[in-house]
Amino acid sequence: MPVYDYRCNACGRRSALTFKTISAYDAARRAGTLACPHCASGDLTRLISRVAIAKPSKNYAAMGSNEMLNVLEGGDSREVGEMFQQVGGDEALSDPQMAQVTERLLRGDSPERIEADIGGSTDADA
Repeated sequence: MPVYDYRCNACGRRSALTFKTISAYDAARRAGTLACPHCASGDLTRLISRVAIAKPSKNYAAMGSNEMLNVLEGGDSREVGEMFQQVGGDEALSDPQMAQVTERLLRGDSPERIEADIGGSTDADA
């Protein structure tokens, strides 16, 4: 559903007008039926909102072992967390410790700090 931000020139309040489709918005604009929800004035100025551009995501599951190693050695903990989340799926994330590590990586915590907090222990160490 498209949402358009407006400022009313009569009462000065900001409002978001929602329409079912872009063509419904165009029809209302052409017909002059846009109105402030607070004072019903038709004297509105459209505001330009911040635009978010989605960054294309990587398909870590399709990567080869050398590409995954490059991600691990790259130093971007968020990217490592995304790889863990995508490649590990539900099975890896059902382990509470793995889920915690992945969540911390996604927040940007350094792998060294996470390892120090966990104590560097693994099931193989037991």
